[in-house]
Amino acid sequence: MSLRKLIEAASHHARNLLILSAVAVAVQACGQSGPARAQCPQGKVCLHLGNGSEPTTLDPHKSSGTWEDRIISDALMGLTQDDAAGRPIPGMAQRWETSPDGLTWRFYLRDAKWSDGVPVTAEDFVFGIRRILDPKTASQYSSLLYMIDGAQAANEGKAPLESVGVRAVSPKVLEIRLNHPAPYLPEVAKHYSMYPVPKHVVQKWGDAWTRPEHFVGNGPYMLREWRLGDYVRSVKSPTFYEADKVCVDEVYYYPTNDAISAERRVRRGELDANADIQSNRIAFLRKDIPDYVRTNTYLGVSYVAFNTNRPEFKDPRVRRALSMSIDREFIAEKLLRGGQTPAYTFVPPGVANYQGAKPPEWASWPLAKRQEEARRLLAAAGYGPNRPLKVEIKHRNSPDPMLVMPAIQADWKAIGVDASLAQNETQIAYASYRARDFQVADAAWIADYNDPMSFLYLMQSATGQQNYGDYSNTAYDALLAKADNEPDAAKRGQYLAQAEYLMLEDTAVAPTYFYVTKNLVNPKVTGFVDNVIDHHRTRYLCVGGNKPPL
Repeated sequence: MSLRKLIEAASHHARNLLILSAVAVAVQACGQSGPARAQCPQGKVCLHLGNGSEPTTLDPHKSSGTWEDRIISDALMGLTQDDAAGRPIPGMAQRWETSPDGLTWRFYLRDAKWSDGVPVTAEDFVFGIRRILDPKTASQYSSLLYMIDGAQAANEGKAPLESVGVRAVSPKVLEIRLNHPAPYLPEVAKHYSMYPVPKHVVQKWGDAWTRPEHFVGNGPYMLREWRLGDYVRSVKSPTFYEADKVCVDEVYYYPTNDAISAERRVRRGELDANADIQSNRIAFLRKDIPDYVRTNTYLGVSYVAFNTNRPEFKDPRVRRALSMSIDREFIAEKLLRGGQTPAYTFVPPGVANYQGAKPPEWASWPLAKRQEEARRLLAAAGYGPNRPLKVEIKHRNSPDPMLVMPAIQADWKAIGVDASLAQNETQIAYASYRARDFQVADAAWIADYNDPMSFLYLMQSATGQQNYGDYSNTAYDALLAKADNEPDAAKRGQYLAQAEYLMLEDTAVAPTYFYVTKNLVNPKVTGFVDNVIDHHRTRYLCVGGNKPPL
């Protein structure tokens, strides 16, 4: 990431820190029970969702959290969209075709309208892709689109935005040119980084276009109210092309950082669902309210990132010592107990088109042997009883990190490391990571699309903000580039596995455990389908005796 872009991002997030500090105070003022359930208009079907955290933004090109995605993806739709099981299906594009070399894609748009009645056109997609790649936008997700021809150069300010390989062939035909084959493009196209935005509205209101009074979307819902620290409210859009198939009239998204409090609210009927369960309560809840507990395999990993801009973490021996001394079995099987599994690799099992990487040799060692080797590595790096390594672990205040980080702190103290903890609101923690304001970061990654590159691209040198530790390895980058240009799926997977193994041997990050989905859902909510990406779009849901339209 260039120094200029990092400064722009840090400035952007500094403003957000001030806003989010106010949010934290507002949420705290609401008390442990959380904000009251909003009143549903008479005769309407309403859905009340516990959404984890307060959104930082509802701009698809500036957001990054799953809690923001749930709101944004109800209000906006890309070329493709999720079906009820999280699989890509036609969205704004009714169909698409690909050139024989896999480099040119044409998407044929359906007749659809923005919520203000203006037609959705290919130019809205061109505008959106150029906007997220504009260095002035300072999007942390811009690198996700680097497979588009000219995208990286434009994002780095080395070429004009008009040179990016995207154009409107006609109002209803969008052409995208790639710099390497990307058969997973339909998966990426349903991610909010590729959402269109209404050019006529953004140009009029600028960054204020996402305020409820200005917001215009092309999805099944329209943003209508955002009460800071209380809820975001969206209502069914009459201009949505399948409005007659949408059951829920209004959806309320509540910030629920405290999973125990949210659990009580679901039990009382104040929330219809919550997007998290405290892991060590899952076994109890399966006995007490079994019909509410929804868990499933999840394409997500929790990990520790090391800031390689800090002198102590430039040394791979230090990073390896810290990684190998983490007792992952205790964390997953004794502490969390929600179905999570220990992670010694970064890409979760079950990701499409991937056999997985070989874990580090030490992964099979007993903990005592790993601790002994960790002490030796630290001593070789110049740390010991007379000069202990001192680190601060910055972590999220969400349920599982609050359990896990003290355990990692204890693991590191067992090898002579003086580790302290710094707890932050989730949004503030990630803002700090993106601004490189940390030594050790507690982080997690959920697949943006079902492919190993959705995880491995995080450690590419060019990734920018989301490569929190600024890991850089030319051999790793070269292997990913080789995979990008390999048409044979099996060989591509082998190159990616080699890259992952190299990154793990380098200890770019320390994976800790693989996720499971954890939703608490009232049985009266219908249409909820467990899936590996944990996407449950409101358009497929219904409540009570109502049934989703066929």
